[in-house]
Amino acid sequence: MKKVLLLAMLSLFCLATTVDAQQTRKERRDAKREAARKKRMAARAMEARMDSVAFLKAMDALENGSFVLEADNIMFPNGVIRYVTSSTNYVQVVGKEGILQTAFSNFSYSPGPNGLGGVTVSGSISTPEVSRDEHGNVHYKFNITGIAVSATVSITLTGGTNEASAYISPNFNNNNITMTGHIVPYDESVVFQGTTW
Repeated sequence: MKKVLLLAMLSLFCLATTVDAQQTRKERRDAKREAARKKRMAARAMEARMDSVAFLKAMDALENGSFVLEADNIMFPNGVIRYVTSSTNYVQVVGKEGILQTAFSNFSYSPGPNGLGGVTVSGSISTPEVSRDEHGNVHYKFNITGIAVSATVSITLTGGTNEASAYISPNFNNNNITMTGHIVPYDESVVFQGTTW
């Protein structure tokens, strides 16, 4: 009888220890999950603050007429999207002067008129208009006219970020393109300009 009682007590002790260990494991797992959740929330909050600062800088640059939209991709009229280098594909406005440049990395067969595999055109900016919609997006529209360019450029800055797209519509043909990227102030931009024509 003593052996049975001793065995029962030993079994009860082992069961209690196992239950306690499982609760401890569960608590550790829950604590890990909570820490990971807090870390994700802190990262999102930091990203939101950085986006907000970038938006304010981009908005200020648009209003001052001194900015560069550094493109990450270009969409052509047929819907084809090409991913490009932002330092050589951009829309630049400084005061009353503007530059539109495309440059593709596969220019080994044709370096293009600008020597970078694309086109670089400059001209005078006229009739710039800035407006905001109910979603917080900023719209900046202007005409650019030069020796090799006559186009309307419509830029949309996404509210709360510095992400933007520029719809470039030449006045004499339907070769419209859309450049998508980020707007940065002119003095913070790092772009390389090809040969202008």
